[in-house]
Amino acid sequence: MGNWVVNHWFSVLFLVVWLGLNVFLFVDAFLKYEKADKYYYTRKILGSTLACARASALCLNFNSMLILLPVCRNLLSFLRGTCSFCSRTLRKQLDHNLTFHKLVAYMICLHTAIHIIAHLFNFDCYSRSRQATDGSLASILSSLSHDEKKGGSWLNPIQSRNTTVEYVTFTSIAGLTGVIMTIALILMVTSATEFIRRSYFEVFWYTHHLFIFYILGLGIHGIGGIVRGQTEESMNESHPRKCAESFEMWDDRDSHCRRPKFEGHPPESWKWILAPVILYICERILRFYRSQQKVVITKVVMHPSKVLELQMNKRGFSMEVGQYIFVNCPSISLLEWHPFTLTSAPEEDFFSIHIRAAGDWTENLIRAFEQQYSPIPRIEVDGPFGTASEDVFQYEVAVLVGAGIGVTPFASILKSIWYKFQCADHNLKTKKVGHAALNFDKATDIVTGLKQKTSFGRPMWDNEFSTIATSHPKSVVGVFLCGPRTLAKSLRKCCHRYSSLDPRKVQFYFNKENF
Repeated sequence: MGNWVVNHWFSVLFLVVWLGLNVFLFVDAFLKYEKADKYYYTRKILGSTLACARASALCLNFNSMLILLPVCRNLLSFLRGTCSFCSRTLRKQLDHNLTFHKLVAYMICLHTAIHIIAHLFNFDCYSRSRQATDGSLASILSSLSHDEKKGGSWLNPIQSRNTTVEYVTFTSIAGLTGVIMTIALILMVTSATEFIRRSYFEVFWYTHHLFIFYILGLGIHGIGGIVRGQTEESMNESHPRKCAESFEMWDDRDSHCRRPKFEGHPPESWKWILAPVILYICERILRFYRSQQKVVITKVVMHPSKVLELQMNKRGFSMEVGQYIFVNCPSISLLEWHPFTLTSAPEEDFFSIHIRAAGDWTENLIRAFEQQYSPIPRIEVDGPFGTASEDVFQYEVAVLVGAGIGVTPFASILKSIWYKFQCADHNLKTKKVGHAALNFDKATDIVTGLKQKTSFGRPMWDNEFSTIATSHPKSVVGVFLCGPRTLAKSLRKCCHRYSSLDPRKVQFYFNKENF
Protein backbone atom coordinates (compact mmCIF):
# COMPACT_ATOMS: atom_id res chain seq x y z
CA MET A 1 0.00 0.00 0.00
CA GLY A 2 2.85 2.32 0.86
CA ASN A 3 4.47 1.84 -2.56
CA TRP A 4 1.15 2.46 -4.28
CA VAL A 5 0.79 5.80 -2.45
CA VAL A 6 4.34 6.78 -3.37
CA ASN A 7 3.68 6.12 -7.07
CA HIS A 8 0.14 7.51 -7.33
CA TRP A 9 -0.22 10.24 -4.70
CA PHE A 10 -0.57 13.04 -7.26
CA SER A 11 -3.19 11.15 -9.31
CA VAL A 12 -5.17 10.50 -6.13
CA LEU A 13 -4.88 14.16 -5.11
CA PHE A 14 -6.06 15.29 -8.54
CA LEU A 15 -9.08 12.98 -8.47
CA VAL A 16 -9.95 14.03 -4.91
CA VAL A 17 -9.88 17.70 -5.95
CA TRP A 18 -12.04 16.97 -9.01
CA LEU A 19 -14.57 14.96 -6.99
CA GLY A 20 -14.49 17.59 -4.26
CA LEU A 21 -15.33 20.32 -6.76
CA ASN A 22 -18.25 18.25 -8.04
CA VAL A 23 -19.57 17.76 -4.51
CA PHE A 24 -19.06 21.44 -3.65
CA LEU A 25 -20.82 22.69 -6.78
CA PHE A 26 -23.73 20.30 -6.26
CA VAL A 27 -24.23 21.15 -2.58
CA ASP A 28 -23.78 24.88 -3.12
CA ALA A 29 -26.31 25.00 -5.96
CA PHE A 30 -28.73 22.72 -4.10
CA LEU A 31 -28.72 24.97 -1.02
CA LYS A 32 -29.08 28.08 -3.18
CA TYR A 33 -32.25 26.85 -4.89
CA GLU A 34 -33.55 25.21 -1.72
CA LYS A 35 -33.19 28.33 0.46
CA ALA A 36 -33.24 31.40 -1.82
CA ASP A 37 -36.39 33.54 -1.54
CA LYS A 38 -36.22 34.19 -5.29
CA TYR A 39 -37.39 30.59 -5.87
CA TYR A 40 -39.84 30.43 -2.96
CA TYR A 41 -42.92 30.24 -5.19
CA THR A 42 -41.22 27.83 -7.62
CA ARG A 43 -40.56 25.47 -4.70
CA LYS A 44 -44.23 25.62 -3.76
CA ILE A 45 -44.95 23.82 -7.03
CA LEU A 46 -41.87 21.65 -7.46
CA GLY A 47 -40.49 21.03 -3.99
CA SER A 48 -36.86 19.86 -3.58
CA THR A 49 -36.61 18.41 -7.08
CA LEU A 50 -36.05 21.98 -8.30
CA ALA A 51 -32.79 22.12 -6.34
CA CYS A 52 -31.78 18.63 -7.54
CA ALA A 53 -32.30 19.59 -11.17
CA ARG A 54 -30.37 22.85 -10.90
CA ALA A 55 -27.51 21.36 -8.85
CA SER A 56 -26.99 18.52 -11.35
CA ALA A 57 -27.17 21.06 -14.20
CA LEU A 58 -24.29 23.03 -12.67
CA CYS A 59 -22.19 19.88 -12.35
CA LEU A 60 -23.03 19.01 -15.96
CA ASN A 61 -21.72 22.40 -17.05
CA PHE A 62 -18.52 21.93 -15.04
CA ASN A 63 -17.78 18.46 -16.43
CA SER A 64 -18.79 19.40 -19.97
CA MET A 65 -16.16 22.13 -19.69
CA LEU A 66 -13.54 19.46 -18.91
CA ILE A 67 -14.57 16.69 -21.32
CA LEU A 68 -12.83 18.10 -24.41
CA LEU A 69 -9.52 19.06 -22.78
CA PRO A 70 -8.07 15.52 -22.40
CA VAL A 71 -8.56 14.85 -26.13
CA CYS A 72 -6.79 18.02 -27.29
CA ARG A 73 -3.72 16.04 -28.32
CA ASN A 74 -1.68 19.00 -29.55
CA LEU A 75 -2.27 20.74 -26.23
CA LEU A 76 -1.07 17.65 -24.35
CA SER A 77 2.00 17.35 -26.57
CA PHE A 78 2.75 21.03 -25.96
CA LEU A 79 2.40 20.59 -22.20
CA ARG A 80 4.59 17.50 -22.32
CA GLY A 81 7.28 19.50 -24.11
CA THR A 82 7.05 22.54 -21.84
CA CYS A 83 7.00 20.31 -18.74
CA SER A 84 10.26 18.59 -19.65
CA PHE A 85 11.80 20.32 -16.66
CA CYS A 86 8.93 19.25 -14.38
CA SER A 87 9.08 16.29 -12.06
CA ARG A 88 8.35 12.81 -13.35
CA THR A 89 5.19 12.71 -11.20
CA LEU A 90 3.68 15.74 -12.95
CA ARG A 91 4.55 14.53 -16.45
CA LYS A 92 3.03 11.12 -15.82
CA GLN A 93 -0.39 12.70 -15.29
CA LEU A 94 -0.54 13.56 -19.00
CA ASP A 95 -0.47 9.83 -19.75
CA HIS A 96 -3.82 9.39 -18.01
CA ASN A 97 -5.69 11.77 -20.33
CA LEU A 98 -8.06 9.13 -21.73
CA THR A 99 -8.73 7.69 -18.28
CA PHE A 100 -9.73 11.13 -17.03
CA HIS A 101 -11.80 11.67 -20.19
CA LYS A 102 -13.74 8.49 -19.37
CA LEU A 103 -14.19 9.47 -15.71
CA VAL A 104 -15.57 12.86 -16.72
CA ALA A 105 -17.91 11.12 -19.17
CA TYR A 106 -19.19 8.83 -16.40
CA MET A 107 -19.75 11.86 -14.17
CA ILE A 108 -21.71 13.54 -16.97
CA CYS A 109 -23.86 10.41 -17.28
CA LEU A 110 -24.50 10.40 -13.52
CA HIS A 111 -25.60 14.02 -13.40
CA THR A 112 -27.59 13.62 -16.61
CA ALA A 113 -29.56 10.82 -14.93
CA ILE A 114 -30.14 12.98 -11.83
CA HIS A 115 -31.14 15.94 -13.99
CA ILE A 116 -33.60 13.91 -16.09
CA ILE A 117 -35.19 12.17 -13.10
CA ALA A 118 -35.56 15.47 -11.26
CA HIS A 119 -37.23 17.11 -14.26
CA LEU A 120 -39.57 14.14 -14.71
CA PHE A 121 -40.80 14.81 -11.18
CA ASN A 122 -40.85 18.56 -11.92
CA PHE A 123 -43.08 18.17 -14.97
CA ASP A 124 -45.33 15.82 -13.06
CA CYS A 125 -45.67 18.50 -10.36
CA TYR A 126 -46.30 21.15 -13.02
CA SER A 127 -49.00 18.99 -14.58
CA ARG A 128 -50.76 18.15 -11.29
CA SER A 129 -50.70 21.75 -10.07
CA ARG A 130 -52.10 22.92 -13.41
CA GLN A 131 -54.92 20.39 -13.19
CA ALA A 132 -55.68 21.25 -9.54
CA THR A 133 -58.87 23.15 -8.73
CA ASP A 134 -58.53 23.24 -4.96
CA GLY A 135 -57.53 26.90 -4.79
CA SER A 136 -54.15 26.10 -3.26
CA LEU A 137 -51.13 28.37 -3.70
CA ALA A 138 -49.63 25.93 -6.24
CA SER A 139 -52.78 25.96 -8.36
CA ILE A 140 -53.01 29.77 -8.23
CA LEU A 141 -49.35 30.11 -9.29
CA SER A 142 -49.89 27.62 -12.12
CA SER A 143 -52.89 29.53 -13.43
CA LEU A 144 -50.99 32.78 -13.90
CA SER A 145 -51.78 33.73 -17.49
CA HIS A 146 -49.38 32.93 -20.30
CA ASP A 147 -50.88 35.84 -22.20
CA GLU A 148 -48.79 38.07 -20.00
CA LYS A 149 -45.43 36.50 -20.93
CA LYS A 150 -44.01 39.86 -21.84
CA GLY A 151 -44.77 41.02 -18.34
CA GLY A 152 -43.08 37.95 -16.91
CA SER A 153 -46.03 36.81 -14.80
CA TRP A 154 -46.20 33.08 -15.60
CA LEU A 155 -44.48 30.37 -13.58
CA ASN A 156 -45.81 27.05 -14.90
CA PRO A 157 -44.71 26.19 -18.48
CA ILE A 158 -47.82 24.05 -18.96
CA GLN A 159 -50.21 26.62 -20.39
CA SER A 160 -53.57 24.91 -19.99
CA ARG A 161 -55.19 21.81 -18.50
CA ASN A 162 -55.26 20.29 -21.99
CA THR A 163 -51.50 20.67 -22.52
CA THR A 164 -49.59 17.44 -21.97
CA VAL A 165 -46.07 16.97 -20.62
CA GLU A 166 -45.06 15.33 -23.91
CA TYR A 167 -46.21 18.39 -25.86
CA VAL A 168 -44.13 20.75 -23.71
CA THR A 169 -41.12 18.42 -23.94
CA PHE A 170 -41.04 18.35 -27.73
CA THR A 171 -42.10 21.95 -28.41
CA SER A 172 -39.90 23.80 -25.92
CA ILE A 173 -36.20 24.55 -26.53
CA ALA A 174 -35.19 23.03 -23.20
CA GLY A 175 -37.21 19.87 -23.75
CA LEU A 176 -36.20 19.24 -27.35
CA THR A 177 -32.48 19.94 -26.79
CA GLY A 178 -32.62 17.77 -23.67
CA VAL A 179 -33.95 14.83 -25.68
CA ILE A 180 -31.34 15.31 -28.41
CA MET A 181 -28.48 15.56 -25.91
CA THR A 182 -29.65 12.48 -24.02
CA ILE A 183 -29.86 10.37 -27.19
CA ALA A 184 -26.42 11.58 -28.32
CA LEU A 185 -24.93 10.81 -24.90
CA ILE A 186 -26.42 7.30 -24.77
CA LEU A 187 -25.08 6.48 -28.25
CA MET A 188 -21.62 7.86 -27.47
CA VAL A 189 -21.27 6.00 -24.18
CA THR A 190 -22.59 2.66 -25.41
CA SER A 191 -20.44 2.72 -28.55
CA ALA A 192 -17.32 3.56 -26.52
CA THR A 193 -17.27 0.22 -24.70
CA GLU A 194 -14.12 -1.86 -25.07
CA PHE A 195 -15.83 -4.49 -27.22
CA ILE A 196 -17.24 -1.97 -29.70
CA ARG A 197 -13.99 -0.02 -29.98
CA ARG A 198 -11.96 -3.17 -30.61
CA SER A 199 -14.36 -4.99 -32.92
CA TYR A 200 -16.30 -2.18 -34.62
CA PHE A 201 -14.06 0.86 -34.49
CA GLU A 202 -16.03 2.61 -37.23
CA VAL A 203 -19.17 2.56 -35.06
CA PHE A 204 -17.24 4.11 -32.18
CA TRP A 205 -15.61 6.70 -34.45
CA TYR A 206 -18.78 7.95 -36.11
CA THR A 207 -21.07 7.93 -33.06
CA HIS A 208 -18.48 9.73 -30.94
CA HIS A 209 -18.81 12.71 -33.26
CA LEU A 210 -22.34 13.15 -31.95
CA PHE A 211 -20.62 15.22 -29.28
CA ILE A 212 -21.18 18.14 -31.68
CA PHE A 213 -24.96 17.86 -31.14
CA TYR A 214 -24.40 17.46 -27.40
CA ILE A 215 -22.28 20.62 -27.17
CA LEU A 216 -24.63 22.66 -29.37
CA GLY A 217 -27.65 21.45 -27.42
CA LEU A 218 -25.98 22.29 -24.12
CA GLY A 219 -25.19 25.79 -25.30
CA ILE A 220 -28.83 26.65 -26.10
CA HIS A 221 -30.55 24.37 -23.57
CA GLY A 222 -31.37 27.16 -21.12
CA ILE A 223 -32.62 29.74 -23.62
CA GLY A 224 -36.28 28.84 -23.03
CA GLY A 225 -36.12 29.92 -19.38
CA ILE A 226 -38.46 27.20 -18.10
CA VAL A 227 -37.00 27.39 -14.59
CA ARG A 228 -38.23 30.73 -13.30
CA GLY A 229 -37.81 32.81 -10.19
CA GLN A 230 -39.39 35.97 -8.80
CA THR A 231 -37.98 39.24 -10.12
CA GLU A 232 -36.10 41.57 -7.77
CA GLU A 233 -38.64 44.34 -8.34
CA SER A 234 -41.52 42.01 -7.48
CA MET A 235 -39.74 40.77 -4.33
CA ASN A 236 -39.25 44.34 -3.12
CA GLU A 237 -42.92 45.02 -3.72
CA SER A 238 -44.34 41.72 -2.46
CA HIS A 239 -41.82 39.60 -0.61
CA PRO A 240 -42.88 35.92 -0.58
CA ARG A 241 -42.21 35.53 3.14
CA LYS A 242 -44.86 38.18 3.81
CA CYS A 243 -47.29 37.70 0.95
CA ALA A 244 -47.35 33.95 0.30
CA GLU A 245 -49.84 33.26 3.10
CA SER A 246 -52.22 35.96 1.84
CA PHE A 247 -52.24 34.84 -1.79
CA GLU A 248 -56.05 34.93 -1.81
CA MET A 249 -55.88 38.73 -1.37
CA TRP A 250 -53.37 39.45 -4.17
CA ASP A 251 -56.10 41.01 -6.33
CA ASP A 252 -57.55 43.16 -3.53
CA ARG A 253 -56.87 46.87 -3.92
CA ASP A 254 -56.54 47.28 -0.17
CA SER A 255 -53.87 44.61 0.10
CA HIS A 256 -50.19 45.60 0.13
CA CYS A 257 -49.35 42.32 -1.68
CA ARG A 258 -49.50 42.07 -5.44
CA ARG A 259 -49.31 39.18 -7.83
CA PRO A 260 -45.63 38.13 -8.11
CA LYS A 261 -43.72 38.63 -11.33
CA PHE A 262 -41.32 35.97 -12.59
CA GLU A 263 -38.38 35.78 -14.96
CA GLY A 264 -36.58 32.89 -16.58
CA HIS A 265 -33.19 31.78 -15.34
CA PRO A 266 -30.61 33.18 -17.82
CA PRO A 267 -28.69 30.52 -19.79
CA GLU A 268 -25.23 29.88 -18.36
CA SER A 269 -24.00 26.67 -20.01
CA TRP A 270 -22.40 28.52 -22.92
CA LYS A 271 -20.19 30.45 -20.49
CA TRP A 272 -18.73 27.19 -19.17
CA ILE A 273 -18.03 25.54 -22.51
CA LEU A 274 -17.08 28.54 -24.67
CA ALA A 275 -13.33 28.52 -23.93
CA PRO A 276 -12.85 24.71 -24.25
CA VAL A 277 -14.87 24.68 -27.49
CA ILE A 278 -12.73 27.47 -28.98
CA LEU A 279 -9.59 25.60 -27.90
CA TYR A 280 -10.88 22.38 -29.45
CA ILE A 281 -11.81 24.14 -32.70
CA CYS A 282 -8.27 25.56 -32.91
CA GLU A 283 -6.96 22.04 -32.25
CA ARG A 284 -9.03 20.62 -35.10
CA ILE A 285 -8.01 23.41 -37.49
CA LEU A 286 -4.34 22.78 -36.72
CA ARG A 287 -4.77 19.03 -37.21
CA PHE A 288 -6.63 19.56 -40.47
CA TYR A 289 -3.89 21.87 -41.77
CA ARG A 290 -1.16 19.39 -40.90
CA SER A 291 -3.09 16.47 -42.37
CA GLN A 292 -3.32 18.23 -45.74
CA GLN A 293 0.46 18.45 -46.13
CA LYS A 294 1.80 16.07 -48.74
CA VAL A 295 3.09 12.66 -47.59
CA VAL A 296 5.56 10.80 -49.80
CA ILE A 297 5.67 7.02 -49.35
CA THR A 298 9.29 6.00 -49.99
CA LYS A 299 9.09 2.29 -49.21
CA VAL A 300 6.44 -0.40 -48.71
CA VAL A 301 7.37 -3.71 -47.02
CA MET A 302 5.06 -6.67 -46.41
CA HIS A 303 6.21 -8.63 -43.36
CA PRO A 304 4.95 -12.07 -42.27
CA SER A 305 1.67 -12.36 -40.32
CA LYS A 306 0.08 -9.64 -42.53
CA VAL A 307 2.12 -6.77 -41.11
CA LEU A 308 2.55 -3.80 -43.45
CA GLU A 309 5.47 -1.40 -43.04
CA LEU A 310 5.23 2.07 -44.56
CA GLN A 311 8.26 4.37 -44.73
CA MET A 312 7.33 7.97 -45.45
CA ASN A 313 8.60 11.55 -45.72
CA LYS A 314 6.79 14.77 -44.98
CA ARG A 315 8.11 18.31 -45.05
CA GLY A 316 8.74 19.73 -41.58
CA PHE A 317 7.99 16.43 -39.84
CA SER A 318 9.86 16.11 -36.53
CA MET A 319 9.45 13.27 -34.04
CA GLU A 320 10.66 11.88 -30.74
CA VAL A 321 10.92 8.24 -29.71
CA GLY A 322 7.68 6.53 -28.75
CA GLN A 323 5.39 9.06 -30.43
CA TYR A 324 2.42 8.16 -32.63
CA ILE A 325 0.57 9.57 -35.62
CA PHE A 326 -2.98 9.39 -36.99
CA VAL A 327 -3.30 7.96 -40.46
CA ASN A 328 -6.12 8.42 -42.97
CA CYS A 329 -6.51 6.79 -46.38
CA PRO A 330 -9.14 8.79 -48.33
CA SER A 331 -9.69 5.96 -50.84
CA ILE A 332 -10.90 3.75 -47.97
CA SER A 333 -12.65 6.30 -45.76
CA LEU A 334 -12.62 10.09 -45.80
CA LEU A 335 -13.39 10.46 -42.11
CA GLU A 336 -11.63 7.59 -40.35
CA TRP A 337 -8.30 8.33 -38.66
CA HIS A 338 -6.42 5.55 -36.89
CA PRO A 339 -3.46 5.88 -34.49
CA PHE A 340 -0.17 4.08 -35.17
CA THR A 341 3.05 4.20 -33.21
CA LEU A 342 6.13 5.40 -35.08
CA THR A 343 8.71 2.63 -35.46
CA SER A 344 11.49 4.74 -36.91
CA ALA A 345 14.12 6.59 -34.89
CA PRO A 346 14.39 10.41 -34.85
CA GLU A 347 17.90 10.03 -36.25
CA GLU A 348 16.61 8.43 -39.48
CA ASP A 349 15.70 10.45 -42.57
CA PHE A 350 12.18 8.97 -42.78
CA PHE A 351 9.37 7.99 -40.44
CA SER A 352 7.71 4.60 -40.49
CA ILE A 353 4.77 2.67 -39.06
CA HIS A 354 3.90 -1.02 -38.90
CA ILE A 355 0.24 -1.93 -39.51
CA ARG A 356 -1.25 -5.29 -38.56
CA ALA A 357 -4.52 -6.53 -40.03
CA ALA A 358 -6.99 -6.06 -37.18
CA GLY A 359 -10.32 -4.92 -38.57
CA ASP A 360 -11.96 -3.80 -41.81
CA TRP A 361 -9.98 -0.59 -42.24
CA THR A 362 -6.53 -2.11 -41.71
CA GLU A 363 -7.39 -5.11 -43.90
CA ASN A 364 -8.55 -2.83 -46.71
CA LEU A 365 -5.41 -0.73 -46.37
CA ILE A 366 -3.10 -3.76 -46.55
CA ARG A 367 -5.07 -5.12 -49.51
CA ALA A 368 -4.70 -1.78 -51.32
CA PHE A 369 -0.91 -1.84 -50.91
CA GLU A 370 -0.69 -5.50 -51.92
CA GLN A 371 -2.09 -4.78 -55.41
CA GLN A 372 1.03 -4.67 -57.56
CA TYR A 373 -0.28 -2.93 -60.66
CA SER A 374 -2.38 -0.29 -58.96
CA PRO A 375 -1.14 3.20 -57.97
CA ILE A 376 -0.04 3.58 -54.34
CA PRO A 377 -2.97 4.86 -52.24
CA ARG A 378 -2.70 8.41 -50.95
CA ILE A 379 -2.00 8.66 -47.23
CA GLU A 380 -2.71 11.61 -44.92
CA VAL A 381 -0.81 11.95 -41.66
CA ASP A 382 -1.63 13.98 -38.54
CA GLY A 383 0.91 14.27 -35.75
CA PRO A 384 3.15 13.26 -34.16
CA PHE A 385 1.73 13.21 -30.65
CA GLY A 386 3.47 12.47 -27.38
CA THR A 387 3.19 9.37 -25.19
CA ALA A 388 4.71 8.01 -22.01
CA SER A 389 7.53 6.39 -23.98
CA GLU A 390 9.05 9.82 -24.64
CA ASP A 391 10.41 9.72 -21.09
CA VAL A 392 12.33 6.48 -21.61
CA PHE A 393 15.71 8.23 -21.70
CA GLN A 394 14.99 9.91 -18.36
CA TYR A 395 15.55 6.55 -16.63
CA GLU A 396 18.86 4.88 -15.91
CA VAL A 397 17.23 1.49 -16.41
CA ALA A 398 14.28 0.88 -18.74
CA VAL A 399 12.18 -2.26 -19.12
CA LEU A 400 10.31 -2.39 -22.44
CA VAL A 401 7.42 -4.84 -22.63
CA GLY A 402 5.51 -5.30 -25.87
CA ALA A 403 2.87 -7.91 -26.69
CA GLY A 404 2.22 -8.76 -30.34
CA ILE A 405 2.17 -5.65 -32.49
CA GLY A 406 2.74 -3.79 -29.21
CA VAL A 407 6.48 -4.11 -29.81
CA THR A 408 6.28 -1.25 -32.33
CA PRO A 409 6.71 1.66 -29.84
CA PHE A 410 9.98 0.16 -28.68
CA ALA A 411 11.39 -0.32 -32.17
CA SER A 412 11.85 3.44 -32.30
CA ILE A 413 13.48 3.48 -28.86
CA LEU A 414 15.90 0.61 -29.59
CA LYS A 415 16.94 2.13 -32.90
CA SER A 416 17.49 5.52 -31.29
CA ILE A 417 19.64 3.94 -28.55
CA TRP A 418 21.75 2.27 -31.21
CA TYR A 419 22.26 5.59 -33.00
CA LYS A 420 23.10 7.36 -29.74
CA PHE A 421 25.71 4.75 -28.88
CA GLN A 422 27.14 4.99 -32.38
CA CYS A 423 27.46 8.76 -31.94
CA ALA A 424 28.73 8.41 -28.33
CA ASP A 425 25.89 10.55 -26.93
CA HIS A 426 27.09 11.42 -23.40
CA ASN A 427 23.71 12.93 -22.44
CA LEU A 428 22.07 9.50 -22.54
CA LYS A 429 21.13 8.48 -19.00
CA THR A 430 19.90 5.01 -19.95
CA LYS A 431 22.55 2.33 -19.45
CA LYS A 432 20.38 -0.79 -19.66
CA VAL A 433 17.14 -1.60 -21.47
CA GLY A 434 15.22 -4.83 -20.95
CA HIS A 435 17.37 -7.96 -20.78
CA ALA A 436 20.15 -7.12 -23.20
CA ALA A 437 18.94 -4.47 -25.61
CA LEU A 438 22.41 -3.02 -25.80
CA ASN A 439 24.11 -6.26 -26.83
CA PHE A 440 24.01 -6.16 -30.62
CA ASP A 441 25.47 -9.57 -31.35
CA LYS A 442 22.59 -11.81 -32.39
CA ALA A 443 20.15 -12.18 -35.26
CA THR A 444 18.48 -9.15 -36.80
CA ASP A 445 15.01 -8.36 -35.44
CA ILE A 446 12.20 -8.16 -37.98
CA VAL A 447 10.75 -4.92 -36.60
CA THR A 448 13.75 -2.99 -35.26
CA GLY A 449 16.31 -4.24 -37.74
CA LEU A 450 18.75 -4.45 -34.82
CA LYS A 451 20.84 -7.32 -33.57
CA GLN A 452 19.59 -8.08 -30.10
CA LYS A 453 19.28 -11.02 -27.75
CA THR A 454 15.71 -12.34 -27.81
CA SER A 455 14.14 -14.62 -25.20
CA PHE A 456 10.99 -16.44 -26.27
CA GLY A 457 8.05 -17.27 -23.99
CA ARG A 458 6.35 -15.35 -21.19
CA PRO A 459 8.81 -14.06 -18.57
CA MET A 460 8.47 -14.80 -14.86
CA TRP A 461 7.86 -11.23 -13.84
CA ASP A 462 8.64 -11.66 -10.14
CA ASN A 463 12.03 -13.10 -11.05
CA GLU A 464 12.71 -10.35 -13.56
CA PHE A 465 11.82 -7.52 -11.18
CA SER A 466 13.71 -9.13 -8.32
CA THR A 467 16.81 -9.42 -10.50
CA ILE A 468 16.56 -5.81 -11.65
CA ALA A 469 16.03 -4.56 -8.09
CA THR A 470 19.08 -6.52 -6.90
CA SER A 471 21.28 -5.42 -9.81
CA HIS A 472 20.27 -1.76 -9.55
CA PRO A 473 19.58 -1.12 -5.85
CA LYS A 474 19.71 2.69 -6.13
CA SER A 475 18.30 3.26 -9.64
CA VAL A 476 15.06 4.67 -10.96
CA VAL A 477 13.60 2.04 -13.30
CA GLY A 478 11.06 2.89 -15.98
CA VAL A 479 8.73 0.06 -17.01
CA PHE A 480 7.03 0.70 -20.36
CA LEU A 481 4.20 -1.42 -21.75
CA CYS A 482 2.27 -1.54 -24.97
CA GLY A 483 -0.07 -4.46 -24.52
CA PRO A 484 -3.31 -5.80 -23.00
CA ARG A 485 -4.83 -4.79 -19.66
CA THR A 486 -4.16 -8.14 -18.00
CA LEU A 487 -0.45 -7.73 -18.63
CA ALA A 488 -0.63 -4.12 -17.43
CA LYS A 489 -2.22 -5.27 -14.19
CA SER A 490 0.58 -7.76 -13.52
CA LEU A 491 3.34 -5.28 -14.29
CA ARG A 492 1.75 -2.54 -12.22
CA LYS A 493 1.57 -4.85 -9.22
CA CYS A 494 5.23 -5.79 -9.65
CA CYS A 495 6.22 -2.13 -9.82
CA HIS A 496 4.46 -1.51 -6.52
CA ARG A 497 5.80 -4.66 -4.90
CA TYR A 498 9.46 -4.15 -5.75
CA SER A 499 9.67 -0.36 -5.30
CA SER A 500 11.36 0.67 -2.06
CA LEU A 501 9.65 3.07 0.33
CA ASP A 502 13.04 4.71 0.73
CA PRO A 503 13.30 7.22 -2.17
CA ARG A 504 17.08 6.74 -2.20
CA LYS A 505 16.69 3.09 -3.21
CA VAL A 506 15.25 1.36 -6.27
CA GLN A 507 11.98 2.81 -7.62
CA PHE A 508 9.88 1.29 -10.41
CA TYR A 509 7.64 3.60 -12.45
CA PHE A 510 4.97 2.02 -14.63
CA ASN A 511 4.09 3.63 -17.97
CA LYS A 512 1.49 2.35 -20.44
CA GLU A 513 0.75 3.43 -23.99
CA ASN A 514 -2.68 5.05 -24.36
CA PHE A 515 -4.22 6.28 -27.62
